[in-house]
This record gives sequence, C-alpha cells and structure tokens, in this order.
Amino acid sequence: MLRLTKKADYGLMALKYLAEHPDSVSVSAKDIADTYGIPPQLLAKVLQRLTKVGLLRSHAGMNGGYELSRGAQTISAFEVIHAIDGPLFITSCTKGSKSCDLEPSCTIKEPLARVNDSIAGVLKSISIHDMADFDVSAGHGMESQPLVMLTRA
Repeated sequence: MLRLTKKADYGLMALKYLAEHPDSVSVSAKDIADTYGIPPQLLAKVLQRLTKVGLLRSHAGMNGGYELSRGAQTISAFEVIHAIDGPLFITSCTKGSKSCDLEPSCTIKEPLARVNDSIAGVLKSISIHDMADFDVSAGHGMESQPLVMLTRA
C-alpha cells in the first residue's frame, strides 16, 4: 500500500484547515495543531517549508499566523506533497539517471513510470478546495478521515 509521509499528511491537513477558514486573516500553527492533534513543533516545520515554497504566507506578531498564498482551488495536493517530500516515485528505478543492474532486461520500468505519472496526474487534479469540508461548523468535519494514501519510495 502506498502512503503519505506524516509531514505531507500534516501539510495537506493544514492547508485544508486554512481553506475551511477563509474569513480568518491568519491562523496560528497552534490552532491547527490543536484541531488535529498534530505535534506543534513538527507542524511548525511543515508550515515554514510551505511558506518557503510560496504556498503559504506567514504573518508575525501578536495576531500572526498563516494564510493561503492563493485560492484553495489553485493549490493541488501534488504541489503540497512535492513541496514537503520532493518528487513522487513509486519505485527507485524511476528516480532520474542512476541505472539499475537489471536495466537491460527490465520489463517493468516503463509501465511503472506510467503508473507514477497517473498517480501524479490524480494528485494534480485534486485541489485543496476539493479536500475541504465547508460544513465543519456543524461538526461534520473530516478531521479523522485519511486524505490520500500515497508515499514516496
């Protein structure tokens, strides 16, 4: 089974939370961590990374926190995962130019590359807005449901 790393999962959860609270000027990392039971220090590192790559904006000060840098409809799950974990590979043989000892006789490299491309395509088609539950105020949020089950090899 393919799974997301914890950091990528936390990143998706944080952006989902921010998308669900569009009226907030900025949301603190503590609010997000408390809502989902995420270790605050780890979430802070994830949010800093997402800020560094431009998916979030951070605001310092007493009422500081984070906000999406652009509309939730325009941020894909793929962007978040890539920002945190780097390129998505389902096998090590699709990782760039390093050749494998079995490369001359390998019959699965190209099919697996197509599978990898398909998974990336699906993640690119899912926006943070698609993941958001805009009925969270009624207590019907998706906090305990897994978002996506993918990982890097």
